[in-house]
Amino acid sequence: MAVRTGKAGSQASSGDLLELVRSGRATTRGALQQVTGLSRATVGQRLDRLFRAGWLREGAAGPVDSPLGGRPSVRLEFDDSHAVVLAADLDTRHARAAVLSLTGELLAEHAGPLLVEDGPDVVLGELGRWFAELLEKAGHRAAEVCGIGLAVPGPVDSDTGRVVQPPIMPGWDGYDIRARLMRAFTEHTGAGPVPVLVDNDANLMAYGEQRTAHPDCSAFVLVKVSTGIGAGVVVGGTIYRGIDGGAGDIGHIRVPEGADALCRCGSYGCLAAVASGGAVARRLAETGVPAASGSDVRDLLTAGHPGAAALAREAGRHVGDVLATVVTLLNPGVLMIAGDLAGTAFLTGVRELLYQRALPRSTAHLDVVTSRLGDRAALVGAGALVVEHLYAPERIEERLLVLGV
Repeated sequence: MAVRTGKAGSQASSGDLLELVRSGRATTRGALQQVTGLSRATVGQRLDRLFRAGWLREGAAGPVDSPLGGRPSVRLEFDDSHAVVLAADLDTRHARAAVLSLTGELLAEHAGPLLVEDGPDVVLGELGRWFAELLEKAGHRAAEVCGIGLAVPGPVDSDTGRVVQPPIMPGWDGYDIRARLMRAFTEHTGAGPVPVLVDNDANLMAYGEQRTAHPDCSAFVLVKVSTGIGAGVVVGGTIYRGIDGGAGDIGHIRVPEGADALCRCGSYGCLAAVASGGAVARRLAETGVPAASGSDVRDLLTAGHPGAAALAREAGRHVGDVLATVVTLLNPGVLMIAGDLAGTAFLTGVRELLYQRALPRSTAHLDVVTSRLGDRAALVGAGALVVEHLYAPERIEERLLVLGV
């Protein structure tokens, strides 16, 4: 089937050709002609612009397909060496940042304490400093950065990049994150401005995990259970965000067991108030066990603390009860549990209630798994989000014109 974009009858653009090569659907000149219906000369002209931009390269020649022989077809490849991406993942008490290649390889990484409650100006300014140090560590110039992706623990309006009434991000509501992070990047590196994309951490974790480990899963759900609880949903390879970024905020679904539990959002009875890492930490602290956050609970679980394991399993049962509805509604192929509590005890609790409450039809083809990428999932997802945004066919023409090719 020929590729057609834009107005009816218009021909495939250079951006369409790049997308076909990047996706692996057409990786030779002949295949591009066949898929798009363009002439050999037109394909050559449009590929030439991509070569001059440094976005394509020629790989090894493939086998000769014709029984009559002839020259082997030269394979076309997306050249991921012409730029790098910066990514950061904010949690409530710490953060992680990285330099990534355009194909998602981590080239340099740093993790450290960073309190989201210190406010956006301080936190984003510090990320700018981290980025400068990471670029030096990775051996890349700031001028090579094509974009920045940021994961935050709150609902995000993807059109503006601003968080919307985030329960665990005091002082961030409506703040212009994109502008501040761009300014921090330029201040610490001396480079010019680059695009900044912001999304919810669970969304980006889901995006990174689905693309890396489950690319054929058309309905994928990831649940992050750390200081709070959130879910990311990827349908048809695309993040599902809802109308204004509020999709997946399951931590604020009311549960009967939490009627007297006050949530950080100000309401009583939220799932996060009884089953998040923060909630488990509070219950442990009440028994004299030093724990203040989901990461503290994770450390206790790793050490085999029986009290932490019992509470994690109980929390998993609460989350599993809610996920029975989620699974029935979305019918995903993969349900991934991630975050600080994503261990054996919690997963056992989830499965107990999920399979008890959900219809057998909803779980017959469901895989319940834990994270493959671990703490790096949101970084990988943020990097992929930037690349997919910048190299989308509709943006390629504009970028080629800016480059003068």
